[in-house]
Amino acid sequence: MPATASAPAAPVSATLFAYQVGFGDCFLLRFTYANDTRRHILIDFGTTGLTLKSPKDQMLRIANDVKEKCGGKLDVVVATHRHADHISGFATNKGKGSGDVIAALTPDRVLQPWTEAPDAAVDSLGPEVGGKGFSARRSALRQMHKTARLAVQTIDSGKFEMSPALAGELRFIGEDNLSNKSAVTNLMTMGENVYVYHGCDPGLGDFLPGIEVTVLGPPTLNQTDTIRKQRSRDADEFWQLAPRRFAEAGGVGTGAKLFPDAPTFDLRLAEVRWVADRIDKAQGEMMLGLVRALDAQMNNTSVILLFKAGSKSLLFPGDAQLENWRYALSTKLADKLAEVDLYKVGHHGSLNATPKSMWNRFTKRGKADKPDRLTSVMSTRDDKHGSVGAGTEVPRSKLVTDLEAQSKLVDTRDLPEEELCSVVEIDLR
Repeated sequence: MPATASAPAAPVSATLFAYQVGFGDCFLLRFTYANDTRRHILIDFGTTGLTLKSPKDQMLRIANDVKEKCGGKLDVVVATHRHADHISGFATNKGKGSGDVIAALTPDRVLQPWTEAPDAAVDSLGPEVGGKGFSARRSALRQMHKTARLAVQTIDSGKFEMSPALAGELRFIGEDNLSNKSAVTNLMTMGENVYVYHGCDPGLGDFLPGIEVTVLGPPTLNQTDTIRKQRSRDADEFWQLAPRRFAEAGGVGTGAKLFPDAPTFDLRLAEVRWVADRIDKAQGEMMLGLVRALDAQMNNTSVILLFKAGSKSLLFPGDAQLENWRYALSTKLADKLAEVDLYKVGHHGSLNATPKSMWNRFTKRGKADKPDRLTSVMSTRDDKHGSVGAGTEVPRSKLVTDLEAQSKLVDTRDLPEEELCSVVEIDLR
């Protein structure tokens, strides 16, 4: 709701509700003013793996709890990026889905990354700048979704063999990257959309009085030469061919062959079975490499928001990876990170979403007896992403150890079965 004459200059407290969505993110941030006026911001709402004890209607239960806590009105919704574990809860279902409940809360603003803008000019590198990169980026994202869909179809086809571990990770990442049309459409229509980028004004002053909101990421392609130079060699350059490779490997999709006139041989004869096994393994690893690259590219479109209210700063980086952070840390806005009081742990505690160059800027991290000690909040689930053997497990054990040692860690894995969310109270005075 817009600010009124009776609203005080700044909120006096904040409450963060970290919901139990297993492998995913869903946070309701409430700011309370001295006259009991409240503002509510929903930051992401998705999952790709509820806990084993969560009921099947968990997302609907959460949506209704959000409705109750915000009194039937949301001020702002933030969808940090398009991964399913961040937006699947926004999906609608003939008026009865969790996304229908959220849409009925009529948010005044919906923030998404600039890469989601549906009406951007073809010759744009990002909002208000020129060039050809935006169109190429949008095309790459469409190809990524197509690749993700074909990866899942390839597993389902049973056309070739792969280990359960490889198939499981391929399916998990592939499904996370599938475009959820219902959720995407709902986000585009539930309120006025603002597509944000590093350093822009998100236009929230009328809806969040007394709160400074800084957008640290993602950068536009015009803002960082690093992204522009990487495009000649990064994974984006291969998405046009990747879907055809999946279709050919698994016998799915259009069935178009890369080399239609080449002779073929049946490699299922007993004497050459060992060759077929090795080809299947190599093919599976190639597919996994493609969807891993896809996953990283999508995470690097993630919105990074820093809220400053009263004496406290609250950081929400979605799933921003190293490349996204690298640009933010190279600008003058990075100085604002020194006083962060609450950190939403990036990408569920993954290997490269909490870069040390960012973590080391937090002056309030320290041992348990440190005054005004940093609070970190992590939403995650074990055994869904990466592997311990490769040192890529999510959450990364070394990071969790440091979070526990250097901050007050609030972890959704510690939630009692009967509770929907963890609650963090913050005095802003």
